Amino acid sequence: MSAKRTLHHFPLDPASRQVRLAMAEKKLAYEEVIERYYEGRPEFKALNPSGLTPVLVEERDGDRIVICEARAILEHLEETEPEPALLPRDASRRAEARRLMQWFDRKFDFEVNAFLIHEKMEKRLLRLGAPDYAAMRQGREGLRTHMTYLETLAEERNWLAGGRITLADIAGAAHLSIIDYLGDVPWRDFPAVKTWYMKIKSRPSFRPLLGDRQPGLAPAAHYADLDF
Repeated sequence: MSAKRTLHHFPLDPASRQVRLAMAEKKLAYEEVIERYYEGRPEFKALNPSGLTPVLVEERDGDRIVICEARAILEHLEETEPEPALLPRDASRRAEARRLMQWFDRKFDFEVNAFLIHEKMEKRLLRLGAPDYAAMRQGREGLRTHMTYLETLAEERNWLAGGRITLADIAGAAHLSIIDYLGDVPWRDFPAVKTWYMKIKSRPSFRPLLGDRQPGLAPAAHYADLDF
């Protein structure tokens, strides 16, 4: 019996986007609940005490399982819905994909998102005042450092972890897509990364993300364009 799935997510959350992309690549149907995590809805915190998105609720054969946050959900989906596989079969390539997932979820998040997403979006949502321009400048400098590294990978490989799309690409695209929504990615200076991003942006799994909008925060003019 197939599972009934409900995904609690916030559209402009990189972690939520990873799960949405993975589920779309695996062609898994689900109901969605938009969670404004910053409001601390009690019913959502009962599902995940950290209050962080995403959370996947699965019901199958009378059993209910709650899987909290992106890494646990992605690993769960690979175990329970193995086709198409989003981690390589080869152990060394699988380790490389996981390394890059960690790169985006920790290093990129700390050095880029913590400045750009926080200053340009989270402050607005939390009513914390005007953006700090020095912090945004630091985030943009961090972004260029990461883009330089990604350029070397994109020049050498068809996909970030090798010859086929993996969770590493999904993690990278999820994080960069929010920065692109905010209009801060210097695509012109990194043509190989741009080509890689255009490939994943053109996949059917990515289309719902291009329709995401946050009230009061319009996306960059090119955000939804496949040829940008």
